[in-house]
Amino acid sequence: MHARLLAVLSALSIVALPAAAQAPAAQAPQVTVGGVVYTQYQYTDAAVHTNTFDVTRAYVNVLGRFSGGITTRVTADIIPSGVTNQVVRLKYAFAAWTPSGSSLTYKLGMMQTPFVDFEETLWDYRMQGTIAVDRNGALTSSDIGFGVDGKWNNDQVNGQVAVVNGEGYSGGTGDFHKDLEARVSVRVMTTNDASRVGGLRLTGYAGVGKYGPAFAGNDRNRFLGQVSYRSQLLTLAGEYVSRKDSTQTGSIISAFGVYHLTNSKIAVIGRVDIVDPNTSVANNKNTRIIGGVSYQLSPNVRLLADLDRQSFESGATATNQALFQAQFVF
Repeated sequence: MHARLLAVLSALSIVALPAAAQAPAAQAPQVTVGGVVYTQYQYTDAAVHTNTFDVTRAYVNVLGRFSGGITTRVTADIIPSGVTNQVVRLKYAFAAWTPSGSSLTYKLGMMQTPFVDFEETLWDYRMQGTIAVDRNGALTSSDIGFGVDGKWNNDQVNGQVAVVNGEGYSGGTGDFHKDLEARVSVRVMTTNDASRVGGLRLTGYAGVGKYGPAFAGNDRNRFLGQVSYRSQLLTLAGEYVSRKDSTQTGSIISAFGVYHLTNSKIAVIGRVDIVDPNTSVANNKNTRIIGGVSYQLSPNVRLLADLDRQSFESGATATNQALFQAQFVF
């Protein structure tokens, strides 16, 4: 009897094994925590001289990866406020879904806007300060809304479309008006940089919307064209931005370059921003020139020594800064 029972159990186990092997194991959620810190020593030669050590920014990122192509991101943005205080606020808080085999990713929440994250990746020196369109209030890096990212043919074409509040991640929810923003970038020549910003690229951006009640629903429109080239050794880019704020039209011209010395941890950077807040007003432009040398101390630490000069067409006193900056990634 025992022998027969054992034989039956053995047969059942042999039949059950293939079925068990075919059952997919549940994928455990993957959650990682990291961050970035920007710190600097700054000497400013202006009407009022300053000589300070600062932590200009700190980000803490919590990234989640789940089954079914679902990812999440929450980023805390820690900024200095006043003399001794820091402010903690949300920079990103969104969920994303990439269907299996799809070229599209759908995002909902407080997310990257279509252009700023793209150019910061191309420039790669956020540690020096924000890019021209962000620094001069034309675009913001994050906003609340819904967006779709796409990439095709190994990033030969990539882009993003978003419908957002339009006030930026630090400006509140605004009113019933929403902004429509879109970017498309096309690689017309390959280099040894196959990333989403690599190669010779043509990039266009458009953002149209309305201001909130304080500006009686006046226009908030931006149109941008950019030509860029990036390889493992060299980055060059130039862009023109037309911006309309209510009844005022302005422009921003920005050009920058990065050259990595061959077989070296040293790179040379340069940037010029020409900003005209109102093209109908004479002697209204200001020009910022940035130049410096960086050293990649380790994969997690980069150092930068640079000069930053802002001059004014109106004849106002120029501002000159000498900076020693560091970026820590953890």
